[in-house]
Amino acid sequence: MMLGDNNFAGERGRRLRDQSWGSDETTFAGGDPAWTQPGHEQPTVDLAAIWQLALKYRFLMIGCFLAALVVGTAVTLLTTPLYTAQATLQIDREAARVFNTEEGTSDTLQGMEFFETQYGLLRSRSLAERVVETLGLASSNEALASLGVEAPAAGGTAASQAAARRAAAVKALQANLSVSPVRSSRLVAVGYDNPNPGVAARIANGFAENFIQANLDRKFESSAYAREFLEERIAQTKERLESAERQLVAYAANQQIINVAEPGEGGESGASGSLTSSNLVAANTALAQARAARVAAEERWRSARGVSLMALPEVLQNSTIQRLTEQRALLEGEYQQKLSLYQPDYPEMVRLKARIEEADSQILTIAGNIRTSIQSQYEIAANQERSLQAAVTGLTGDVLDLRDRSIQYNILQRELDTTRTLYEGLLQRYKEVGVTGGVASNNISIVDLATPPQTPSKPDFLLNIALSALLGLGLGVVAAFLLEALDESVATPDDVETKLGVSVLGVVPLLEKGQTTSDALADIRSGFSEAYYSLRTALQFSTPDGAPSSMLVSSARPAEGKSTTAYAVALNLARVGKRVLLVDGDLRNPSMHRVIGVENERGMSNLLSGSAELAAVVQRTREENLFFIPCGPLPPNPAELWGGDRLRQFLTEARGNFDHIVFDGPPVLGFADAPLLAAAVQGVLFVLESRGTRRGQARGALRRIQVGRAHLLGAVLTKFNAKSTSYGGYDYAYDYHYGAEQAGNDARKGDLG
Repeated sequence: MMLGDNNFAGERGRRLRDQSWGSDETTFAGGDPAWTQPGHEQPTVDLAAIWQLALKYRFLMIGCFLAALVVGTAVTLLTTPLYTAQATLQIDREAARVFNTEEGTSDTLQGMEFFETQYGLLRSRSLAERVVETLGLASSNEALASLGVEAPAAGGTAASQAAARRAAAVKALQANLSVSPVRSSRLVAVGYDNPNPGVAARIANGFAENFIQANLDRKFESSAYAREFLEERIAQTKERLESAERQLVAYAANQQIINVAEPGEGGESGASGSLTSSNLVAANTALAQARAARVAAEERWRSARGVSLMALPEVLQNSTIQRLTEQRALLEGEYQQKLSLYQPDYPEMVRLKARIEEADSQILTIAGNIRTSIQSQYEIAANQERSLQAAVTGLTGDVLDLRDRSIQYNILQRELDTTRTLYEGLLQRYKEVGVTGGVASNNISIVDLATPPQTPSKPDFLLNIALSALLGLGLGVVAAFLLEALDESVATPDDVETKLGVSVLGVVPLLEKGQTTSDALADIRSGFSEAYYSLRTALQFSTPDGAPSSMLVSSARPAEGKSTTAYAVALNLARVGKRVLLVDGDLRNPSMHRVIGVENERGMSNLLSGSAELAAVVQRTREENLFFIPCGPLPPNPAELWGGDRLRQFLTEARGNFDHIVFDGPPVLGFADAPLLAAAVQGVLFVLESRGTRRGQARGALRRIQVGRAHLLGAVLTKFNAKSTSYGGYDYAYDYHYGAEQAGNDARKGDLG
């Protein structure tokens, strides 16, 4: 595959063509890559670039990977095996209630908060201390040794030694304890790691049993605290109740407030009311009854007064009057019967007449008494109504006065009732706490006791090897990215484009040992020559009019291949029939005359100083159409010569006689020559040595070139080691025997035919 084909293959060729056609936006400006400038999209993840980075640092990554594997394997093999014993507990959110009360193990925390609290209690220092005490794990140095803990240094009192052993044992228990909730259940596995499986099972069971006992102890302590608290509150409430009762009684006596219990339904005692209120109610009831009686009596009297005496219903219905009327009727009948026999003055008749008159008199007397009785009843009812009305009026004033005096009484009564209710509630609560405090109910139970495990749980060889491999690979990747980020060298065409933001017009391979540039350029089939053919092709597309008529070939520092590149570009342009003028523009350290093989007596310094004309300094070369102007005598002030008007006059005159003018310029850094010359020509070709030019140097040089708004055509990467570099998915293998081999094969086929 030819280098020129590589340069214009695929996406990279498209970017180069877009950049070369006079677009200043994509060229280097201000030292920042073109893709970081406004108007350019940010790059996405380039998997190919990552793969190239991995290939570049493959030995580093493989070394980190193998080193991590070795270290992980060694650590795994040297680590003491640990056995994990697990006991399973069931933790219910609320224990079964023995009594229908709110006391017990109910917790205000619900859901995950409650369970997280229980897990925290399992990991607590107090529980670990309890396990140490119950199992005697800090009783001696041997007990500590079973935990894998070294005994504290000897010294101090026995108490301090015991405290040190206890602290070491507690720390070891907390470090090796594991609490693992079973997902979507109320089960939790309590595990312990120890080199001895029996010790691990014993400690795991110790944690489970002591956790249950600690939970019961906390409940009992909570109940005892509740009893003490209730006793104190009951005593205080009792004092308040007695004080409230005394105040109420004293105030009632002082204000003469007497309350009586009103009978309720069913004979039960009803609400309490004052005596005056009760009297008012009774008087008002009696007044209503008296008023009704007076109205009825008044109506009877009005009726009795308006009719005759014997027409009164009371008279007609009177039994005495009826009896007397009957007797009179008998006497009257007897009198009329005897009147036919006797005279009215007959004694018998007179006696009968007297008896009749006596009956009439009695009837009239009794009837009159009845009318008088009706009148008396009316007067009595009226008098009784007036008396009761006066009593009600008086009692009403007393009740209103009592209400004014009962405001404070009611306040004291309400306080007394509230205090009594609180006192009764506290007494009931105290009785309930006393009953439930001795009930050993628990919401935690052991599902499975821990048994000594048969196989160690740690270290896990496969897991450790996998983690070591991942760690080594990760360290290798991080180291590769770090070295790449710190790498200031420009080694590949991608580096030129990404680090400098400059398009690559050509890549010149590194010559093999013993091969010279002149020999490589003379062999038109060599990779060296093909690289410059490709560069010439790229220059044809660098401007709308083809290769620029005047161009400067420069580099950041000396010995990067700029002179060779300038000569090769001029030579290749001349080979296609263009009249090319090659100018040695390095007025400080000229070398092109030695490459061409001409004298350096007169040259560009004479032309710029005005001491010679163009025709006098132009020399022919061995190559047809290629002309050369050497440097000439070294001037004391090259920058002043390049900054004068004679350079522009020379370019104008030379364009009339030559198709292309190629300047072999001086290095950019440290001198003002290159920026002045770059501003005068139509384009600048920037030469970079692969792995020789630093990014900072190249950026500084490009900034200086851009000072005079020079047009940067692109970059040429020289001394590129094609055999050890894979770039962009294509290997740079500068082997051009493919054509020769194909021709030989065709010839052999012809012979066979």
